[in-house]
Amino acid sequence: MRRYHPGVIIIVVLLVIGLITSIARDPSFLIIGAAVFGVIFLLYKFPPDRWFGRQSGRAKRPQIKPSARTAQKMQAKTKPARKNIPFRVIEGGKDDDDLPKYH
Repeated sequence: MRRYHPGVIIIVVLLVIGLITSIARDPSFLIIGAAVFGVIFLLYKFPPDRWFGRQSGRAKRPQIKPSARTAQKMQAKTKPARKNIPFRVIEGGKDDDDLPKYH
């Protein structure tokens, strides 16, 4: 059997005692809490897609595939034309022997 930390046991016991006393004082507390939890769960499980302007998953638009000729044209347009330019080093005029003034 797994042993729990004494702090966790104390917190759980106090939580249960508080829940029981609040239900004994006002039973509508449990009903209202369960109703709010139920509404949130239902909205999570079945989101209202029309509120966000999206189509529901049932009526999807068919995907149209471009023809081979159109696909080749699209690939030709998306590839940028590059020139093969070799790198060249530009010699600087700084002397490496001089230390900066702030050292």
